[in-house]
Amino acid sequence: MIAMWQKIDNQLHKTFEFADFDEAFSFMEKVASIARIQNHHPKIVNTYNKVELWLSTHTAGDVVTEKDEVFAKEIDRLFEPVQQTDKVVIVKKAKLYSDGGSRGNPGPSATGYVIYDEDGQVIKQEGAYIGLTTNNQAEYLALKAGLLMAKELGVQELRVYMDSLLVVNQLNGLFKVKNRELWPIYQAVQDLRPVFKKISFNHVPRELNKIADSMVNECLDAVEARGV
Repeated sequence: MIAMWQKIDNQLHKTFEFADFDEAFSFMEKVASIARIQNHHPKIVNTYNKVELWLSTHTAGDVVTEKDEVFAKEIDRLFEPVQQTDKVVIVKKAKLYSDGGSRGNPGPSATGYVIYDEDGQVIKQEGAYIGLTTNNQAEYLALKAGLLMAKELGVQELRVYMDSLLVVNQLNGLFKVKNRELWPIYQAVQDLRPVFKKISFNHVPRELNKIADSMVNECLDAVEARGV
């Protein structure tokens, strides 16, 4: 059973435990990506395979607010797929379809990705709410999440498919990244390229990216239903 968040000294606190340091570090990278976009500043302490998090809103006087409660739920969603990775068969070749979207641009945003093996069977799929971002930020964060999962699955040769022609062209060196807010996420994706022996980024029409797109909309619909 996953432990609950606790309120300690006007902060939300929780400890996460992983199989090893690599899993812990990957988790911290995901938390940092969402925190950067949401302009949140959590306290993070890592000791080998354990990660401790403290959340509070500094602009409200270092107390717990709704912003922290929402962020805590998103962190829990990040933790769930990591717990399942030890049950997944490692594959050498795979296809990754990813999508990200924002209602408002910028506005409430979500990511989605699905990973297939060579036979077209779904290995892993995941959608996540990431707070307020732009469409392009969401596209990059979705891709990054999918690449991190492919890495954890042991994929060596990966073909990536996205319906964002801008992102695909930027990753293939055809377009420059002119938006400064995209630089950190773009670089994080570039840093993951050497993890794979072979990787390609390909553009597909939205109708061929329906599963990832549907996960984005399901996440956003759920958030709207909660009134967040």
